[in-house]
Order: sequence, then structure tokens, then C-alpha cells
Amino acid sequence: MSDSTYSTLANIIEKVRFLTRSPSQNQISDSTITNYIDVFTIYDIPMRLRTFSLRKNLTFYTQPYVDVYPENTVNTLDPLYNFKNTYLSVHPPVYVGGSEVFFTQSEDQFYRLYPKIPNQLQAGTGDGSNKTFSGTITGVPIYRNTFTISSLDANGLGIIGVDVPMLDPTTGNPLKTGYIVNPANSSDIYGTINYITGVYTCVFSTAPALSQTVYIQYTQYAVNTPQAVLYFDSKFVLRPVPDKSYTVQIDVMQRPSEFLNANSMPELSEMYQYIAYGAAKKIFEDRMDPESVQIITPEFIKQQELCITRTYDQQKNERSSTIYTDQTETLVSGWGRGGWF
Repeated sequence: MSDSTYSTLANIIEKVRFLTRSPSQNQISDSTITNYIDVFTIYDIPMRLRTFSLRKNLTFYTQPYVDVYPENTVNTLDPLYNFKNTYLSVHPPVYVGGSEVFFTQSEDQFYRLYPKIPNQLQAGTGDGSNKTFSGTITGVPIYRNTFTISSLDANGLGIIGVDVPMLDPTTGNPLKTGYIVNPANSSDIYGTINYITGVYTCVFSTAPALSQTVYIQYTQYAVNTPQAVLYFDSKFVLRPVPDKSYTVQIDVMQRPSEFLNANSMPELSEMYQYIAYGAAKKIFEDRMDPESVQIITPEFIKQQELCITRTYDQQKNERSSTIYTDQTETLVSGWGRGGWF
């Protein structure tokens, strides 16, 4: 008999009613129990145990001239949509275009290999009244979030504009242009910058003072096939910047899904009783019933141990990591080359 016969939302609710001694809807409604089940499933389970079955392969696609891939909050079809709430952690190996690449979660390590060294040029000189400065940067393309245009006003105070990348309102993907804004107030827009062509226009709110130089700083790059990926601040950063679209494949730990309807089931069927005990435990805690919490806890822990058994068994097949794990012994004989015989 399939174990899915038992691991249904209806059976979990019934089990919770038995455990909490609440057979009547007047004592606690099914919808309230479902909320407790959802809270335990979404927030408690990921922090208590990470099962092998929740390990998934995530695939997303790069865009030419785009190096940073954050969570997409617009397009529900994007693989990175609601990324921070859908996945718990990211794990190597990482493949770009089918080839394994360097992966790190350390900004220090990543930018030591791929430093962002700024260039500087003069965009003009202030005359005390002109607020508009425009032109074309010759060193292109340039990284997003590295463009700065600045000078001093008549009072010796700095006037600064920085770039903020534009996003497509439909897809949530970055466009080739960005706004130039006041860093103290991003709604104060001075102009635009094209990251690919280098064409920019900036209209300061205050004119640079007479004879004050207007400086531009930016960081340029060369496109190529990405060889390294940084995961930090829930964003993927690729170097070199992609010259075309590539598939990016990476292992992620998925958050268990909530029970949206009566036909929902746990990610693993054996979690049926564990979820019921967890939800019941939360109900007792909210009822301020420490005695019942104490009574139910031993079985709750036992069910948790049972749920992780499959993962332990799966991991037994893997060799323990050592400094020699990734090395291959090559032997030469009359039969050719090979590993251990």
C-alpha cells in the first residue's frame, strides 16, 4: 500500500486533534491547525533538519553584459523568483555552460581574484551656473553600480551622482541603462548612463562652482565565458562577465512547501507524524501548557530522528572528505592507465 494514503493534510490534522485532545472544531478549527502545520513545516523543519530529498538542482540563465543575478521579485516564472524564501542554502559544485567553475562565498577571496579597479576621467569644468554634463565614456562596457560623477559647489560642498541600474518592469531583468541619482535620495534623478555604450547625461540640482573639475569614476570590464561564481548577500556574481547566455547549475537546499489545500502532502511521506507532533507541540506552547509539551517532546524527538534516517543512509555511500579526495592515482602498466586496481 502506498504510504501517501496516510501522509495527507487531512490525516495530519486528524493526528493533531488526537494529540491535542481537541476533537471538536469548536475547540480549534481545521484552518487554525493548518496554520500551525504550515508554520512548523516552513520555518521549524528547515532549522531542525536538512534532508537529502530537499537537495535540488537549480538552473538559471545568464544575460550578456550582466554580472549580478539577485532574487527576482517581479517575474514568477524566473528560477530566481523569491529565491531567499524558496531556498535555504547554496552548495557547490557550480556549472556554467556545462563546465565546473570556481565557487566561493567570500567576497574577499573573489575580489582578490577579480578586483574592481576604478578608472577616472574629467567630464568638464564648472562655471558656477551650468548644471548639465554629458558625453561618452571610451572605456566600455562598465560594471553596474560603479559609475560616479562628482564635483564641488560654490559652498565647497560635494555634489555627487551615482548609478542605479534600471530593471525591466515585466521580467525584472536589468536593462543596459541606469539612472544617475543623488546617493542621499534615490528619487532625485540627475540623468542616465548606458553601461554598454558609455553615453551619459547628468543634470545636477546644484551647479559645480567656477573652475571646479567634474570627475567621473567607473570600472570597465571585458566579457568572456564565466569561470568563477560568488554567492553573497543572496546574489550570484559571475566573472568574467558573460558575453552571451549560459546555463548556470547549482545545488540548493529547498525549503519545504506549505500545505495550500486538502490534497497537499509533505515533501517526504515519513514526515507525516513528525509534522503532526510538531504542530501539536506548538499548539500546547501557545496554550501555555508546559506539562503537555513535556509529555509530547520525547516522541517528537524520536520522529525527528526517524525522518533524518534516510539522509544518513544516503550519505553512507559518500567517501569522507580528505585532502586527497579530489586527487586521482594514475598507474601505468601494460594494460594502460587507470585508478586503483
